[in-house]
Amino acid sequence: MTKRFDVIALGELLIDFTENGQSEQGNPLMEANPGGAPCNVLAMLKKLGYTCAFIGKVGDDMFGRQLKQVTEDAGICMDYLQMDRKIHTTLAFVKTFPNGDRDFSFYRNPGADMMLEAKELPVDAIQNCRIFHFGSLSMTHEDVRFATKKAVGLAKSAGALISFDPNLRPPLWDSLDEAREQIAWGLSRCDILKIADNELEFMTGETNFDFGAATLKKQYPNIQILNVTAGAEGSYSYSGEKKVFVPSFRLGGTIETTGAGDTFCACILSDVLENGLEDLGRKRIEKALRFANAAAYLVTTRKGAICSMPDRERVLEVLTD
Repeated sequence: MTKRFDVIALGELLIDFTENGQSEQGNPLMEANPGGAPCNVLAMLKKLGYTCAFIGKVGDDMFGRQLKQVTEDAGICMDYLQMDRKIHTTLAFVKTFPNGDRDFSFYRNPGADMMLEAKELPVDAIQNCRIFHFGSLSMTHEDVRFATKKAVGLAKSAGALISFDPNLRPPLWDSLDEAREQIAWGLSRCDILKIADNELEFMTGETNFDFGAATLKKQYPNIQILNVTAGAEGSYSYSGEKKVFVPSFRLGGTIETTGAGDTFCACILSDVLENGLEDLGRKRIEKALRFANAAAYLVTTRKGAICSMPDRERVLEVLTD
């Protein structure tokens, strides 16, 4: 039976305020960029031609309405977005360092994204997707955690593949032990994992990617594709007994890295949508990683994420340059 959506994602949708120069008085100017990791993934998938829907909550305020408009303009189905009249949209202020790395300050105590409840889940839609994607930010608080876990269970029982990105943001957790526990739950449920190098170390204590990946694969045999993103170094993929590494694209023009990992994740999901999880040969994995790395590089040359996703033709141009 044909599924209605290729990918449904659940989680945070927020405004990333990123630095954009200074005023005449020398004050930093902040640009309100639509963001949130799950919707970033969907925005890239939509650019690649897939049907996508988002589940989450924003405030019924100027930022929430901006986010709804931008995501709808991006072609993402926002029928399941809840608008909270009491709690404001979550905001993140992003400090960008010269090398493109970032530091986040969140205004989320509470934020609308953490107020999603299980009774608000669109059960029929969740049971009608090929891939269900989520991260750990929708598990920082009890109600939204319950909703997230229920949604994952619904999707899995309906035959969807589960994609997980820990997306660790320490300031949003009451304790790192709680973060580790909830991320472990996500690892135990996913078929496809995108994990950053610092998150791999956080979960395994290993700085060696091979050792860290081996640890996770032993603990969580459900993971069929385990991809590690290592920033400017490149990306690694572990499936079966294979390890594949593809270096990043260093063509200049990097402004900030917001959304790069989400773009990478979306490109890997597009490969799975096209080719499934069988026949994960080395050439196929290398091709997928090269495409994902190229797309991620392009996002770093623009501010923000949702509005910065490249189309397939632009990614192919980078690959053929």
